[in-house]
Amino acid sequence: MADYQAPLRDMSFVLNEMFDAPALWASLPRIAENVDPETADAILEEAGKITSGVLAPLNREADEQGCKWDEGEVTSPEGFKEAYQTIVEGGWNGLGGNPEFGGMGMPKTLVAQFEEMMQGANMAFGLAPMLTAGACLALNAHGSQELKEKYLPNMYSGVWSGAMDLTEPHAGTDLGIIRTKAEPNDDGSFNITGTKIFITWGEHDMAENIIHLVLAKLPDAPKGPKGISLFLVPKFMVNDDGSLGERNQFSCGSIEKKMGIKGSATCVMNFDGAKGWLVGEENKGLNAMFTMMNYERLGVGIQGVGAAEASLQSAREYANERIQSRAPTGAQQPEKAADPILVHPDVRRMLLTMKSYVEGGRAFSTYVAKWLDISKYSDNDEQRKHAEGMVALLTPVAKAFLTDRGLETTIIGQQVFGGHGFIREWGQEQLVRDCRITQIYEGTNGIQAMDLMGRKVVASQGKLFELFAEDVSAFIEENSSDEALRPYLEPLAASLERLADTTEHVIKQAAENPNAIGAAAVDYLDMFGYTALAYMWAKAVKAAAPKAEGDTSGFYTGKLKTARFYFERLLPKAVSLAEGIRSGSDAMMALDANEI
Repeated sequence: MADYQAPLRDMSFVLNEMFDAPALWASLPRIAENVDPETADAILEEAGKITSGVLAPLNREADEQGCKWDEGEVTSPEGFKEAYQTIVEGGWNGLGGNPEFGGMGMPKTLVAQFEEMMQGANMAFGLAPMLTAGACLALNAHGSQELKEKYLPNMYSGVWSGAMDLTEPHAGTDLGIIRTKAEPNDDGSFNITGTKIFITWGEHDMAENIIHLVLAKLPDAPKGPKGISLFLVPKFMVNDDGSLGERNQFSCGSIEKKMGIKGSATCVMNFDGAKGWLVGEENKGLNAMFTMMNYERLGVGIQGVGAAEASLQSAREYANERIQSRAPTGAQQPEKAADPILVHPDVRRMLLTMKSYVEGGRAFSTYVAKWLDISKYSDNDEQRKHAEGMVALLTPVAKAFLTDRGLETTIIGQQVFGGHGFIREWGQEQLVRDCRITQIYEGTNGIQAMDLMGRKVVASQGKLFELFAEDVSAFIEENSSDEALRPYLEPLAASLERLADTTEHVIKQAAENPNAIGAAAVDYLDMFGYTALAYMWAKAVKAAAPKAEGDTSGFYTGKLKTARFYFERLLPKAVSLAEGIRSGSDAMMALDANEI
């Protein structure tokens, strides 16, 4: 198993050569005052050292040990407390946080690279800073000034961590039926009572306090999702001087025994009249949660890319070292008993598929992060509104497509190893198990597909889709005379046209058939994803082609050859997806319940 190394060279290529992130940051004054190219490079270099040198070495042993629960107390795996302290000392928890309360104010385009390194190095650990960042986003956007001043500085510093408490035993996707109650007190606080499940790092020993953001219902609240409010509920009460007081009235009832991410604590949290404070307006809790949901869902997509990158690194090393049989064209290393398996076409197919998804996925996650930055920091109302539409459209694609391809890539990496991939000590099977959850939490991938197809595409009558289509079309038009790009622009245009035709077809189907959206959703999201990655690879060719001649490192020539593989061997999958979508819902809805 290769030692994980942060892919700094490719991240630099994506940020600086594909997207010209420094120019983007300079165009957004509220970002420009916090970051410049030198600062960004220093952040990425240091992040690479910490993730590769501190977090990655803990990954396998943490999986073996897991967390331990004892009468409500949770002990993290060996080395996690020390690693968390390293993160705290470096200020990494507040990398994207509001500078007014001690955050560093870095753009998401940059933060996304750090997140990928952390998740690729050690996903179980990386969930703790990830959940804290999400809680901070919601609190910063919707909390009162008093709450922000009291809690955000210590959360950004990492002295306190955060947790998001949404799911209940009977309520997952349908949060409108939650039963957790919030009873008002005379002092403006609320007593929170109920049980939450699947709470990542809801209890642990790494931070001195854990700040929970809990969804609950007030007395006489409207039924359904319109009756949900959001509350801040600290593990330890915080005194007026900032010191910690008595423990709040809630506890961890147990931790789950899981398929993967065993180094993280997935908690059952029991609230028994715990004191909390309203975040945002009454009955507007979902609005507050969705403020951070686009960031969190992109973050989960980035987890898929991170796991896939780790798998690729190991598979690539193994394919160069493992000798089996001879190349079809004759012995490549006759002095050895056999050739490295890298010489075999099927192994090349696997590695190039992995590389296509990893590097294309990294570019796509950065592309989505770019729109998040514009939507948050632009002072131009029209530009910000356009970016918000792109974020709404692209977020479910980033979450679902990148995690689906992430799992696929980890499985392919396991396959490169053959029998060794099934053995724990080689690490590939852990990546498969860890990556599997990314398709489930923060909204299952089926729900993401329904969100894309129903709420974003059909509900807008294709208007949101047109934003993406216009962006791709503009790129094709602007580069129509570029000889290096010509072999890629035609298939990209054809794929976009196919996606547009399919979009129109489903919109028409949905007007007559209530099952049309659900029947098309998953295949449509995949089709969208393959087209989006084709766009990313075309942008990569534009950036790499001028520098490929005389490239002795193989970096730029490798980009061009991988792009060719993607367009010839992977993009055609979109054709079959379109055919499936056009078949409609009849075949899948024909069976009665007792026939399935």
